[in-house]
Amino acid sequence: MEVGAEGFARRLPRLRRRILRAAFVALDMEFTGLHSTSLQNNEPSLFDSPVERYVKARQSVQRFTLVQLGLAIFSKENSNKYVVHSYNFSLFPSTLGIRDVEFTLSASSIRFLSHYGFDYNKFLKDGIPYMNEVQEKIFRQRLLAGTWKVCSTNNADRDVLKKAIDEVTSWIAAAKEEDTMILQDLNGYHVLEVQLVLRQSLENVWTEPLGDKKVMVKKVSPERRQLLENSSYDHCQKKLILLSARGFTNIFQILVKAKKPLVGHNMLMDLMHLHDKFYRPLPESYEEFKRNIHNLFPVIIDTKTVTKSVQKKCLFPRVSGLLEVYAVLCSSNLNPKGPPCPVIALASGCSRYAEKKSPHEAGYDAFLCGSVLLMSAHLLLCRSTDDVVEADPSFSQYLTVLAEHVNKVNFIRGGVSSINFSGEDAPCRHPPALIVHVRGWPGLTERQIYQEFKARCRFDVRRLSKNQFILLSNQYKQLVLRDYRHHPHLQVSVYRHWRHSPSVNCLLQISGIVALWSLLAFALGGTSCC
Repeated sequence: MEVGAEGFARRLPRLRRRILRAAFVALDMEFTGLHSTSLQNNEPSLFDSPVERYVKARQSVQRFTLVQLGLAIFSKENSNKYVVHSYNFSLFPSTLGIRDVEFTLSASSIRFLSHYGFDYNKFLKDGIPYMNEVQEKIFRQRLLAGTWKVCSTNNADRDVLKKAIDEVTSWIAAAKEEDTMILQDLNGYHVLEVQLVLRQSLENVWTEPLGDKKVMVKKVSPERRQLLENSSYDHCQKKLILLSARGFTNIFQILVKAKKPLVGHNMLMDLMHLHDKFYRPLPESYEEFKRNIHNLFPVIIDTKTVTKSVQKKCLFPRVSGLLEVYAVLCSSNLNPKGPPCPVIALASGCSRYAEKKSPHEAGYDAFLCGSVLLMSAHLLLCRSTDDVVEADPSFSQYLTVLAEHVNKVNFIRGGVSSINFSGEDAPCRHPPALIVHVRGWPGLTERQIYQEFKARCRFDVRRLSKNQFILLSNQYKQLVLRDYRHHPHLQVSVYRHWRHSPSVNCLLQISGIVALWSLLAFALGGTSCC
C-alpha cells in the first residue's frame, strides 16, 4: 500500500491498531546514498572494527536522507497463518518551523533506484514529513511562542503559497462576511501550509480543509475568528500542527512503545537512520548508540545473520541477496519430514506483491524480510529437535530457536561477523593478510597499491610503514604470491605479526639495546674487578 503525506493522517489510527496486534514488524529503507565518497577513507574496509565502522557510517548518515521506508506488519491468525500488511511510506524532511534541512544525493544511488522504477515525484511532492526529538523541541517552543514559520524555500512551494495568497487577497477585498471561496489542487503538506500562511497574513479569514486537495476560505470578523480558533473543530490547532509536522515520527513512536520484534536485512544503516532521523542525532559514542537502540527496540533480528546460520546447518545454496534467499526458501523442500511452514498471506490492498516482484521497493523488501524470517525460523525449529514439531508453532517458539541471533546485526566486510546490541561485541578477527614491501618506487600511495592488485583480487589496503602495506581479502589467491615473486619493486609475502609488526620490531630493538648494555656493563664490571 502506497502512503504519502496526502492520506497519512487518516491512516494513522489504523496503522497503530495493526502494529499493536502484530507478532512482529519487518522494516526496510531506501536512501539518497550509502557511503559518502567526499570524505577521505570513508569506504567500509576489512580493517574496520565496529567502532571505526560506526564513525564512518555516522558521517554518511548525517549527509544522506531517507526517500522511502517500508513496513511489513505480520499478524498471526488462529491457524498456522500470518497475514501481512505491507506499506511503502514516501518520506521527506519536515519544512514546518525548523531550520531548512540539507542533504546529499549520491549519483550512483539515484541511478540504482531509478533502474528499479523509484518515483522521485512521490518523494519530493508527497513525502511524509518527520523530525527527531531535538528538532521537535525547537519547533514546539516556537509553536507555543508563535514565532514559527513555514520553511518553504524552493520555487515550487513559493509559487503555490503566492498563488493562494494572491487569489485570497484579490477575493477578500470585495467579499462580505461569511462569504467563502475554494482553493484547489493543493498537494499533501500544502493543504496545511496554505492555511497557516493565510491565517498568519490575514486576521479576517478562516480556513478549513475539504479533502480532495481543496481548502475552503471564509471571510469572518476578528471576533468570530477568535471563537473559531478556540473551538475543538479547528484543523489548525497547535496539537494538530505538531502532529502533522512530526509526520512519520508518530509511527516511529508507536513502534517504540509497542516493543514488537523489529526485523531487517543487513540493517545497521537502517538502525542508524532510525536513530538519527526520528529519535536523536547520532551520538559520537558507538556504545551509546548501541544502548539507545537496545532501549528503543529490545528485540532486533537481522535475517542476514539468520540465513548465514541456515546455510551452515541445512543443505542450503549459497545465495546472498534477499530476493534469492526468499526464492530458495519458497522453492526448496528443505524440511521434507517436518510440518509445513506457516502460510504467509498478503492482505487485501497489498496483493500487488503476490503478483509482481518489486525488488528494492522498501515495502516489498520488508515483506520479503519478514517472510524469510518465518521460513528460516521454522526450518531451524524443525532441525533443532528429534521430537515431532507441532503443526502450528507459536511465534515465541520461533524466537526461542532464534535466540542466538537476536540483537546480532550483520557486519559487512569488517573485523567481526556481527554487532551485538545487547552485550559486548566479539573480538575482531581479520582474515590472513599479505604484506607488500616496496623498493625503488618512492611516494607510492594506498590508492596506487589498490589499483595495482585489484585485477587479481579485491584487497583492502592499509599503510604499515613508509615502504610497507598490508593487504586484506576475504579470500586472496595464491597466484598473487606467485606473480610477484620476482617483481622489481614489490615483494609480497604472508604477514606475520611477530615479524612484521612495527610495535613488535620496536620492542625487539629496545630489548636488544637493553641486553647489549647489560652485557657491556657486566663485561666492564668484570674487568674492573680483575
